[in-house]
Amino acid sequence: MADRTRIQRERARNLRVRPEPPPAEEPVVHEIEIEIAESAEPAPPPVVEERLEPPPPPRGRSRPPVLAPLAFVGALGSAIARDVDLPSALETAAGALPLPGRRSAQRVAARLRGDYAQDEWGYDEEFVELVYPFFEFMYERWWRVDAIGVQNVPAEGPTMVVGNHAGVLPWDATMMSVAIQKHHPAPRAPRFMVLDWAFRLPWVSSFMRRVGGVVASPYNATRLLRQGHLVMVFPEGAKGAGKPFRERYRLQRFGRGGFVEIALRTGAPIVPVAVVGSEEIYPKVGESRLLAKLLGAPYFPITPTFPALGALGTVPLPSKWRIEFCPPVDLTGYGPEAAEDRASVFEISEQVRETIQERLLDNLVKRGSAFI
Repeated sequence: MADRTRIQRERARNLRVRPEPPPAEEPVVHEIEIEIAESAEPAPPPVVEERLEPPPPPRGRSRPPVLAPLAFVGALGSAIARDVDLPSALETAAGALPLPGRRSAQRVAARLRGDYAQDEWGYDEEFVELVYPFFEFMYERWWRVDAIGVQNVPAEGPTMVVGNHAGVLPWDATMMSVAIQKHHPAPRAPRFMVLDWAFRLPWVSSFMRRVGGVVASPYNATRLLRQGHLVMVFPEGAKGAGKPFRERYRLQRFGRGGFVEIALRTGAPIVPVAVVGSEEIYPKVGESRLLAKLLGAPYFPITPTFPALGALGTVPLPSKWRIEFCPPVDLTGYGPEAAEDRASVFEISEQVRETIQERLLDNLVKRGSAFI
């Protein structure tokens, strides 16, 4: 009995009891209700941003904006040198300009060929509006003009503006005109006196008249002032425009004071103007008497670039300009009869000349370098 019990105990110890695994849990299913709102219109498709490719670069090299007008001037000079009439030369040279400038040049050529409204002096206001952008470019970008005292020009009534003269061509009168148009509170369209030989050139006379040029003579100046115009005169005449470069900014004689006689007879105030910069645009180092005689001109200048560079030599150099409009000379103490008094005429003429000479020297110092 004892043996049996012992054997049962040993068997019980040798038995390995394996626990039953817990019953697997059933997965829990969650029911989610999604409410879809019904819409009358379907949702728009997503917006896809379209990237625009940059336009291809233009073929060939575009001309820098500063060089385009210069290329135009060179091409215009070449065409005129080939004895091409001015309208055709303008159309030929217009290819050097960007599209807006090309269209303006073509419109200018059309006006030169056609019969358009002008006043009795040949002035064409619409023509001036067409060429004004080119003049403005020369004023702001090429010569970088600094104008002083523009308000000294009377806003109305007969007025005589007296300036020093240089630069072969009347660029000084043109830049003075642009200064008045840009900076005067009441801009006026001036008329400027030009030597008569320039009007004998067929490709210059029409252009000159349309922008305000008038043949220089006491009769014409007197009539313009009595009509109430602003008139620009240059008493140095050809002596001033044609003086050698070594004599730059030294005023020549003002003749016998004819401009003073005209101002006294018409009651026009005299506004002295000093122009610094025009002496350097065409530095005259010599002249050709033969060519001057052939053209009927008082002189034919030789410069460092002309005629050596041909038509390109007609492009004016980019000097820095200063233009000072001085206060009007007081003529209230004189009457029209003073025009017959030689002493009074000479005194006023010298006063104007000394004022311009003094302001020239002062502005030369203020300007500094001629080209920088």
